[in-house]
Amino acid sequence: MFGYIVVHQPELKVREYETYRAAYCGLCRSLKNRHGRLGQMTLSFDMTFLALLLSGLYEPETASGCGRCLAHPMQKHHYLSNPYYDYAADMNLLLTYYKCLDDWQDERKFTRLIFAKLLGLKMPKIRRLYGQKTEKIGRLLEELSGLERKKVYDIDKTAGFFGEIMAELFVYRSDEWEEKLRRMGFFFGKFIYLMDAYEDIEDDLKKGCYNPLTELYKKDSFEEDCQQILKMMMAETSRVFEMLPILTDAEILRNILYAGVWTRYGQIRCRRKETEKKS
Repeated sequence: MFGYIVVHQPELKVREYETYRAAYCGLCRSLKNRHGRLGQMTLSFDMTFLALLLSGLYEPETASGCGRCLAHPMQKHHYLSNPYYDYAADMNLLLTYYKCLDDWQDERKFTRLIFAKLLGLKMPKIRRLYGQKTEKIGRLLEELSGLERKKVYDIDKTAGFFGEIMAELFVYRSDEWEEKLRRMGFFFGKFIYLMDAYEDIEDDLKKGCYNPLTELYKKDSFEEDCQQILKMMMAETSRVFEMLPILTDAEILRNILYAGVWTRYGQIRCRRKETEKKS
């Protein structure tokens, strides 16, 4: 995963952060229960957001517990559990599988190929549970890879494919909220794709790898343009979120949308400024 969908801890209350940690542990527990230790190795904060979002929207009966794990054997941690954590766990593994394949195809990272093959052993279960969704995401990723191989620099088009992928992940079932969840996921996906490109632009250019922001990087207004584009994507994501009748853990979700997603962006800007000073 990309690691952009995180909380901004300084702005969270202690109780809210404890809930967020319990959600993260709940996702980890679901990964282990459904996909074993290998599944746990795919754990990231990104899908914790999806589990909290869907739980807040549909308000299922959520169980809570306390237990130890390999990562924290000496201390018990609280965790949350409901069907949406299981769904987020499955989607987490699905995305990690395809991301590993993409890393192998783009950069020939042998370790990613090995991990993809191991995760591939879990894919029959995912395909059985989410056949149509899995097929659509696989097709979209293949089409996106095709555009990248052809070095298409239309950022609206390339980012749009990843937006469609996230839109598919955000929709748990076909109901009255499907359209809004799909729209929210679409703009969130575009934000993630472009943020990833923004972070990697210098390294990609040095390695001769594709980056959708290559043409934009040639302009003096690169930083301002990227900031404006990213703000537009997140503004639309947040606008749709505010239309959803979410009360449970709404402040945690807002923290992620309005502050957390910008954490890495701030780090990247600081790193670039330091590099510019040294040069």
